[in-house]
Amino acid sequence: MTAEFSKSVDIGLRLSKRIYYGKDGPSMSAPKPATMTKSPSPPCSSASLSPLPAKHHPTAPMIYAMINEPDVVDNPDIRSYQPHVYGRCNPPALIPLHMHAISMNMDCYLDTAFVTVTGTWRVHCVTASECCDCRIAIPMGEQGSVLGIEVESTKRSYFTKLIDPRDEKDSDPITKAKDGFLMKRNTYTLKIPQVEGGSIIHVKVRWSQKFLYQHDEFYLSIPFNFPPYVLPLENKIPKREKLLLNVNSGTGTVITCSFASHPFKEVQRQPGEASFLYDAEVIKWSTQDFYFSYSVCSNEIFGGLLLQRPSLHDYDQRDMFCFYLFPVSKNVTKQFRKEVVFLLDISGSMRGVPIEKSKHAIITSLSKLNQQDLFNIIAFNEGIQSYSSSLELATKEAIINATEWMWKLVVAEGGTNLMCSLKQAVDLVGKNGEYISLIFLVTDGTVEDERDICNMIKFCHVDGGLSSPRICTFGIGSYCNHHFLRMLANIARGYYDYAYDADLIGDRMQQLLDSALSSLLANVTLDALQTLISYELYPSCIPDLLSGRPLIVSGRYQGKFPEFVKVRGLLADLSSYVMDIKVRKSTNINLDRVCGEREVDILTSQAWLEQNTHLEEKVAGMSLQRGIPSEYTRIILVQNDKVKPTTLQSLLLDEKCSKLANKKIICLRNPCVGFGNLKATAANLPPGMEDIKLNEAAKMVIEAATSFWGMFTTSCCWRCFKQYTLVVTHLCTALAALEFLDCCCDLCDSCIDLCLS
Repeated sequence: MTAEFSKSVDIGLRLSKRIYYGKDGPSMSAPKPATMTKSPSPPCSSASLSPLPAKHHPTAPMIYAMINEPDVVDNPDIRSYQPHVYGRCNPPALIPLHMHAISMNMDCYLDTAFVTVTGTWRVHCVTASECCDCRIAIPMGEQGSVLGIEVESTKRSYFTKLIDPRDEKDSDPITKAKDGFLMKRNTYTLKIPQVEGGSIIHVKVRWSQKFLYQHDEFYLSIPFNFPPYVLPLENKIPKREKLLLNVNSGTGTVITCSFASHPFKEVQRQPGEASFLYDAEVIKWSTQDFYFSYSVCSNEIFGGLLLQRPSLHDYDQRDMFCFYLFPVSKNVTKQFRKEVVFLLDISGSMRGVPIEKSKHAIITSLSKLNQQDLFNIIAFNEGIQSYSSSLELATKEAIINATEWMWKLVVAEGGTNLMCSLKQAVDLVGKNGEYISLIFLVTDGTVEDERDICNMIKFCHVDGGLSSPRICTFGIGSYCNHHFLRMLANIARGYYDYAYDADLIGDRMQQLLDSALSSLLANVTLDALQTLISYELYPSCIPDLLSGRPLIVSGRYQGKFPEFVKVRGLLADLSSYVMDIKVRKSTNINLDRVCGEREVDILTSQAWLEQNTHLEEKVAGMSLQRGIPSEYTRIILVQNDKVKPTTLQSLLLDEKCSKLANKKIICLRNPCVGFGNLKATAANLPPGMEDIKLNEAAKMVIEAATSFWGMFTTSCCWRCFKQYTLVVTHLCTALAALEFLDCCCDLCDSCIDLCLS
């Protein structure tokens, strides 16, 4: 998908050479590629950064004109009567639109940032008498999740809306929705139909994403690197760039700004809060991603508890609370003694990049163990391969032997059987009460007995003591059941992470392993919970406090919290730790927003485990109320034709919009990952192959058609084979009707160059 997108943009940039800007305008030459210039780097380690994007993959909010008929490409203000271009672009060529203004507001609370980007683009590349579809592409940062998109063009406006599919029986079949999807799982893209050439498009996009936490600081990173070809060529057009950053740490203590990529000016500051503004007319758009980092001044573990009353329309009228602990790595001299088992999926689908990067991350983590720590490695497919029959001391010799064993003998092949290997891992640990027990599970597939596995781990955690195994789970790709992995980690006081894209496996897995191996406080409890009439925790078991990530737990309660509550836990020397934290009413932080996505994910996993329809309805209600996508809601795009003067804001506030009466509805794909894919796991399909169908007949037709069409387009120009157009069109139409392939008629390179010469 990413390669196809990049190719479409490349063709679009070449087609844009057709645009004529007048005698005084720029020459019709191909846009120059961005030069390699050194830009300031964020002060975080390279492990926290995403890999370099593919060629032409969006590195900032972008809009593209989707060109099916190359002959419509022209300046909407100056008709140049270009030579006719034969053929069609399918998939459409993508021409990046010129951007006239951009602003970004960032509201940051605890570990979450809510980002709103508002921009203005012009369809500068399509003649005024024609229309084209436009594609929006929004790259997001750490664990980004789109919350809403609003678009306004000359004749129409659009907005996304969450619906409960059970309540929209008259809508188009949602299962056939093809648009609105994630590329590389971090870039949301959406098509806007039929925009007039020369018109202005106003877009507003909202999403949430997480902070990274390293070296006792919070780091926010947002893609904001605009390519040079989105810059309007008319010098008289003002270009304004505005960034507003509001930070509320929730602590009530001093915030120290450590690094910012753009020249901010502080506009407001008070305990626990700060606001920064950058607003300027610019010659060129931002050429670097947005980075910001801050710290909460403290030399020891710092915590708090926030309370908030529910809104009148809340699905749950119990009061809300949010408990947090921020770790500190300074002055930490003693570490827990650990017994660690690495549980690695080596089924056939892990072959190649997934298995290699997983091995490398595990080997790197082995080198960070202390010599008094114990470890073992279990590789599983249909069978089990163990490095040792028991736990081994992490001596240099043992680590070297384990490394050689992994590289030489651990090969990805066969199926997936998790239950037996996990039982073996659980049996190895927990025999010594002075060690903290850790199991790391890495997998890219789903299995049929996942609920039985969760129930087995529940039985192992009856006492919940130090020796009860903490299970950290890491999911690769979208074929594994991420809700199962999250639930397994929640039950076992562990943490869950994922990498949908193969390029991110190594860095994200290493982050999880490094933080989990550096526990600061184990068996964390809150005394005040026992004095309440009732309470519900998300997650239900409070995990350990790790040096690499804050601990945040939210919940609902009935009763009354005291002014101070006691937090208890175990330190690395097995001594008891007690800390008093202040209870404060949250006035400037909306806990619904901050904790909403975490609670939806946890309750979805619980609904899956219990197969509870009541919980499914509860999740759907939370999703609709808070505007957070879920497995039990769907996203639609609502089109409104401007038959009378109106604004998009007034449209959204109109109560009639909720009924969606007399409005065109476009069903979009669900951005959530689902509950695993047993068929893909059984077929050993590797991560990243989500669009390949399992039907072998379809695959044969695709291969044959691709082979024929490749020979056809590479050997001859389209002009020379006009007589074959009708035959090929009928063939592709028939195959597309059978859903065997999407009809594709790419322009050959020589034809494009000839038409643009």
